[in-house]
Amino acid sequence: MAAIGFDNQKYLTIQSQQIKERISQFGGKLYLEFGGKLFDDYHASRVLPGFEPDSKIRMLQQLREDVEIVIAINAADIEKNKMRGDLGIRYDDDVLRLIDIFRGLGLYVGSVVLTQYSGQGAADAFLNRLKTLGIRCFRHYPIPGYPSNVPFIVSEEGLGKNDYIETSHSLIVVTAPGPGSGKMATCLSQLYHEHKRGIQAGYAKFETFPIWNLPLKHPVNLAYEAATADLDDVNMIDPFHLEAYGKTTVNYNRDVEIFPVLNAIFQRIQGSSPYQSPTDMGVNMAGYCIVNDDVCCDASRQEILRRYYTACMELVQGKGSEATVRKLELVMNQAGVTAEICPAVAASLQKAQDTGAPAGAMVLPDGRVVTGKTSGTLGAASALLLNALKALGGIGDQFELISAQVLEPVCRLKTEYLKHKNPRLHTDEVLLTLAISALTNPLAELAQQQLPKLRGCDAHFTVILNEEDLALLKRLGIRATCEPRYENKCLYHK
Repeated sequence: MAAIGFDNQKYLTIQSQQIKERISQFGGKLYLEFGGKLFDDYHASRVLPGFEPDSKIRMLQQLREDVEIVIAINAADIEKNKMRGDLGIRYDDDVLRLIDIFRGLGLYVGSVVLTQYSGQGAADAFLNRLKTLGIRCFRHYPIPGYPSNVPFIVSEEGLGKNDYIETSHSLIVVTAPGPGSGKMATCLSQLYHEHKRGIQAGYAKFETFPIWNLPLKHPVNLAYEAATADLDDVNMIDPFHLEAYGKTTVNYNRDVEIFPVLNAIFQRIQGSSPYQSPTDMGVNMAGYCIVNDDVCCDASRQEILRRYYTACMELVQGKGSEATVRKLELVMNQAGVTAEICPAVAASLQKAQDTGAPAGAMVLPDGRVVTGKTSGTLGAASALLLNALKALGGIGDQFELISAQVLEPVCRLKTEYLKHKNPRLHTDEVLLTLAISALTNPLAELAQQQLPKLRGCDAHFTVILNEEDLALLKRLGIRATCEPRYENKCLYHK
């Protein structure tokens, strides 16, 4: 069993309590800007072993009687058909997906707000679609001089021009399908309109990372820098908190840079600011729930290494930049991370050297390392997957899980009838073939039963895997990385 570094139940309890206290601090109504992912926060679960990916949504479920969700989406992102890289769907479609998920969990979705709306045709079409579906929609407009021109922002021509989002609950969670959505601006706009109507309301920010009460260069916080290396986010000491309280806390550059402006906006709207620092704005209790710092440090270093390999691969694929890779190298240096911390890296490279073929290696839950290589019928990922299942099931290498009598016709089907150039089976094809073999082969059935044990295992490959294999490994919960090179010298790769 994997070591636990984070007490998830404690987190749910004290985080909920902290939010309740913040609601009462502002007279019974709070706009809570929710950064990061609400129900699939796998980054947090990787760097804080014990943290459940759906912890934040479970915490909100504990407060469901008080919660109303407002989803913000930037109208410009709709016009550009912006995609979620992890899901491969457009932001506007993700809004509908999020609504379905929230409703399925018993949470009330009050409305959708289109930010930066300036009459975009695609945004209008999306508005009409939402109205047809019975979803309340509101529009917020670009404000010239935002965020620095405070007098204009806090005026009838600035925030006053925006639609007032009618809400009915005490905790208004403002979330979005991606970054740059205008969540903060939405909250500020609502504070302005609530104040105009004589309603006392407050604002707070819920963002797990960086963890404010961990050291600046703690591996958990450095892992956040690694995760946002392409966004130019930098962790830094909160100078406002240090000045106000004499205490050192950690925040990130964008929140620190915007705080004086936010402070001025609060003062102009409400006459005074409730906060002395960006740290004050946060309601993050994650740092109090770390029960084994060493476990979290080790997990964070592994995450930094994974982020580095991913950035190197994306650079080769034309999806990333050299600047991102260089920044990650600096983060690795600060965290004391080298490739040696993941045994799968050295094992895969050695296997490739010994066999002269692309290879992969995986670290099993008990610490054993298994390898696999490309053959005539199986790619490196497929071979590794089968070898890992054998090892977990205690099945000897001499036993076949899938007979050549089954493999060869499938390979022939791919080349002769489906016109694939590569006869080798992808991981999804291997699993289907394994499932069929399980009807007559008890060992194949035993191997199939080991699949859940692969979740959370680290794997490394000596070449860039195809999209199908990477997607399948991800679905199995295997944390796969690749050396930044292709198996062949072709210019087009899929």
